[in-house]
Amino acid sequence: MKKILMVCLGNICRSPLAEGIMRKKLNDFNINAEVDSCGFESFHTGDRPDQRGIEVAQKNGIDISGHRARLFRVADFEEFDYIFVMDQRNYAD
Repeated sequence: MKKILMVCLGNICRSPLAEGIMRKKLNDFNINAEVDSCGFESFHTGDRPDQRGIEVAQKNGIDISGHRARLFRVADFEEFDYIFVMDQRNYAD
């Protein structure tokens, strides 16, 4: 099974939403893969996604409310087959 990781700065806005969208799309096409998300900064570790992101996801049939922010780990390079960053700063980090 392939493993996909979405990464942004704090893991409360973009990457949890991207994780939810990716899960939905993979499910829609019956593709078996594991999806996770994380952030490069630790100031939101353990927090829920931003309420605006939760609402946008819900309007599109996606539930990200159970997500909790986590920090990117060096081990993620080995654990995941694909890592997607949300912007150029994340790529540079």
